[in-house]
Amino acid sequence: MSAKRPNVVMILTDDHAAHSIGAFGSVVNRTPRIDEIAHRGVLFKNCFATNALCSPSRASILTGTYSHINGVTTLVTPIDAGQPTFVSQLKAAGYRTAIIGKWHMGSGPGHDPEGFDYWDVLVGAEGQGEYWDPLFRSAGGERVVVGYATDVITDLSLGWLESLDGEDPWCVLIYHKAPHRPWEPKKGSRPRSEAIPLPATFDDDYATRSASARRAAMRLAENLTCEDLKSDPPDGLSYEETGVWKYQRFMEDYLDCVDSVDENVGRVIDWLQGRGLFDDTLLMYASDQGFFLGDHGWFDKRFMYEESLRMPLVLSYPSRVAPGQVHDGIVTNVDWAQSILEAAGVARHDRMQGRSFWGDLTGNSMAEPAAGMYYRYWEHDDRFHKAPAHYGYRTDRFKLIYYYNDGLGLPGTGAFTYPPEWELYDLELDPAELENIYDRPEYATVREELKEAMWREQARLLDTPHVSQPPPEGIGSGPGHTATAGERLR
Repeated sequence: MSAKRPNVVMILTDDHAAHSIGAFGSVVNRTPRIDEIAHRGVLFKNCFATNALCSPSRASILTGTYSHINGVTTLVTPIDAGQPTFVSQLKAAGYRTAIIGKWHMGSGPGHDPEGFDYWDVLVGAEGQGEYWDPLFRSAGGERVVVGYATDVITDLSLGWLESLDGEDPWCVLIYHKAPHRPWEPKKGSRPRSEAIPLPATFDDDYATRSASARRAAMRLAENLTCEDLKSDPPDGLSYEETGVWKYQRFMEDYLDCVDSVDENVGRVIDWLQGRGLFDDTLLMYASDQGFFLGDHGWFDKRFMYEESLRMPLVLSYPSRVAPGQVHDGIVTNVDWAQSILEAAGVARHDRMQGRSFWGDLTGNSMAEPAAGMYYRYWEHDDRFHKAPAHYGYRTDRFKLIYYYNDGLGLPGTGAFTYPPEWELYDLELDPAELENIYDRPEYATVREELKEAMWREQARLLDTPHVSQPPPEGIGSGPGHTATAGERLR
């Protein structure tokens, strides 16, 4: 066992669905370099986002806290960058630290990255960044860097590493834009030799799904645009044929963007190996949440359904972690911060939530496995994706979702209000989540037990139930509340 403190590399992409990664069983793509990390380390089978949206997930990863604690609940609520993070903890313990690439949690004083020795982040396209000749912001100001963003971000990251001297360990966050919309491949989309398989749920008719979910403006056939697809569908196609054509065209670009990501993951692996650093580096590859790839006829994320909720996560650290592991316990993005800190032998900050999974990987865990995970999607509007505010609770077998349909809407977007609705899925019998069984009498006991578990977890995490459905007296009462700014910073 190595006594050295590990270097830390986190490669994070945006909207990369687990089911487009070979190691996760993809039938649409191959990703040999990402898979290499899994084969030489650990694949996390059940890693989930606690708020499946880019900015909130990134804030939870960094701070080790839920959205209502770190304050980043939506795409337009910027981070208070002075909060404690796993990076600031590492820096205080002598690590050299950097972030290069997509930040997307606000910019300017108080919102630019803090706790990093070096930062160089995308600021164009409202923080999303451009694929070509991206605009970067650093402590020295803004500049355009010529090239393809996925390559450029890797170039800058390896350049920073090359500039280091001395023996102190380092942590670098390599945060890519890809494969986020508008899906612009490096070489132009390559026609596939065969049609990309349609997902089994492509023709989901939403028969038992709530009206809340049916309202979402995320259907491939209706909501993907000419700008997304770079061309119009051929004339004369039926609605169904248009949906299939759009799926094929979208997936060609999406998967080509992923190909460039995989290639650049390989560049980082090769750099580490070429310098004899791979075995003593904690290397993580992940995405900020999942993504619908035609599943249920949708694209995008936001919902608590599996394709959106599930985050791909693979990790290697050969000197400490045995290869070829599959971690099948429930893990969330809130857990990462203290897990990284434990691996580095650095104390977690008291405000960090979640559960460290580090002991699970090394065989000396003292923590009980997670019984379930709590989810809350706060963004609520009637203009763009029309995904309603909701929260819920997932266990190994069941998933309970409550669409409270009222909440923190995007400013100026006309937040909508509809009656609250519930959904319940048996993931063992219905892994595709096609049949909402909330009203079935045989599930009544399970339903009420899940509600109680959800409310208790909500209160434990200091979140507040929506006023439309308060928990019964004595369940979930006590400490539950939305944290104030002062509490968030403690």
